[in-house]
Amino acid sequence: MAAAAFCTISHGYGVKKLDKLLSRHNINRIYQVLLPLQNASRWPLCMDAYFNKSNIRQLCSLRRHRRILLKCRAEDNDSFIEEEKKESVSKATLIWRAIKLPMYTVALIPITVGSAAAYLQTGQYFGKRYLMLLVSSFLVIAWLNLSNDVYDFDTGADKNKKESVVNLVGSRTGTHIFAWLLLALGVVGIAWVAVEAGSLRSVFLLAYAIICGVMYQCPPFRLSYLGLGEPLCFAAFGPFTTTAFYLLQSGTRELSISGTIVSSSILVGYTTSLILFCSHFHQIEDDKAVGKYSPLVRLGTEGGAKVVKVAVGALYSLLFILGLGQTLPFSSVVLCALTLPVGKSAVSFVEKNHKDKTKIFMAKYYCVRLHTVFGAALAAGLVAARMFARKQLPHAIIL
Repeated sequence: MAAAAFCTISHGYGVKKLDKLLSRHNINRIYQVLLPLQNASRWPLCMDAYFNKSNIRQLCSLRRHRRILLKCRAEDNDSFIEEEKKESVSKATLIWRAIKLPMYTVALIPITVGSAAAYLQTGQYFGKRYLMLLVSSFLVIAWLNLSNDVYDFDTGADKNKKESVVNLVGSRTGTHIFAWLLLALGVVGIAWVAVEAGSLRSVFLLAYAIICGVMYQCPPFRLSYLGLGEPLCFAAFGPFTTTAFYLLQSGTRELSISGTIVSSSILVGYTTSLILFCSHFHQIEDDKAVGKYSPLVRLGTEGGAKVVKVAVGALYSLLFILGLGQTLPFSSVVLCALTLPVGKSAVSFVEKNHKDKTKIFMAKYYCVRLHTVFGAALAAGLVAARMFARKQLPHAIIL
């Protein structure tokens, strides 16, 4: 019966046309015919009766094809399983990227450095204010991230950005409303601390920081599309935010702004703007397509890698200059200098992977790591300077 079935295939199509049958839609039907052939070698009399030497060669060829089919079927199953695993991992990765949890260090570091600078000058620390400011700042950063996704969705900049919250949730309006609700809650928390501290200047400084965020992304401004995102980020998270938190943690209504807090806020703003710069490496083409001319779009990835190298070198050069000018405590200079390997790893990663669209996405997280450890070292140095200080504090500059 198997021989008769084979004769039908052989006479009707031939070996030359067998590959035509091996399409995805016909594989199961071919299996039904080929599987009985596994015992064809046990039928010598049948082969002598029905086949000549040419037919035997065709039979051997078909048996080889059968083995290939079975192997392909197994490989297809393995590939399918692997694809399913990759798909599940990618979904988890997309959710993690959408949350952007590491990016909230841009709120943590200004509060910590500002509080440490206040402790350096006054010797006081308010834990309750610190926690309230931290929660409120997280809410403001969440607004910044969500509203940025909304406005980039409107312009088409996030068309291919799978980790965009709007693309994941599928609701532009819902995301927008939720974002502004978070901002309102954050402002209420900050205002509560400002009233308790009795610092009106801190309220103005934080208002300026939020205005920078609005001008960065919201229409009709959208200054990030003109390549001004990094300067706005520097001002918002450096001089404005860090200095405001310094005032809120001071414990006195009238407090001078020292050279130490000015220097510290400059370093915090500098590392924060470096994060923003590196966050555009993987979406240069999308930004260019919608007219978002960030510095990286103008420079390209190779030029951007050189800028990162120079920027990290300038960061540590500025650190030593401020240390020599005694505007930063010696302890802060030493501890920040110990973070140099983290800066070098960020530079090496960008230089090595700036052409790889998949890997370069991690560049901003290398910069987040640098921002976090550098800011933590800076704050620890300020606290240590107060605890072990024997010299007079730097001369105050009245705001």
